[in-house]
Amino acid sequence: MTYHIQKFCTECGTKLQPKFLENEGLIPYCKNCQAFRFPIFNTACSMIVQNERQNKILLIKQYNRPDYILVAGYISQGESAEAAVKREIQEETGLKVTSLRFNQSQYFEKSNTLMLNFAVTVSGDIVPNSEIDDWAWFDLNKAKKEIKDGSLAEKFLLAYLAKRRKAL
Repeated sequence: MTYHIQKFCTECGTKLQPKFLENEGLIPYCKNCQAFRFPIFNTACSMIVQNERQNKILLIKQYNRPDYILVAGYISQGESAEAAVKREIQEETGLKVTSLRFNQSQYFEKSNTLMLNFAVTVSGDIVPNSEIDDWAWFDLNKAKKEIKDGSLAEKFLLAYLAKRRKAL
């Protein structure tokens, strides 16, 4: 896997060069600023949204795409991941988060984004915003079949379901 490595200093625009930093290895370095520049990437959250009985999972379709996915969104600067989870679910679905717990994270190279996945329980009635084209509640087995094959959302859902089975 190749990772996005920034090539220019975010402060002055000078081309970065690798320089050895003790206990870190080769890190991009700006000779002009005389400073190491650690990688910069986006951070987002995705959510396995469960009903109050935790027997159904909400999947959505967005942006005229045909596949079901998990609810997700970017974390704003200065915002905690937990606050972003609650905000994104409220904004996109109108649902209220009653509990949440971290599931797992994975770097998504296509958008240079660290995805933080949470399992959440919600209450209320769905009032989708304009970002959602379609939505549906699926039982756990059906959700596995409906979510896009090979997607990061599928990886998160399968990991969550495996942990859930192990806990039972």
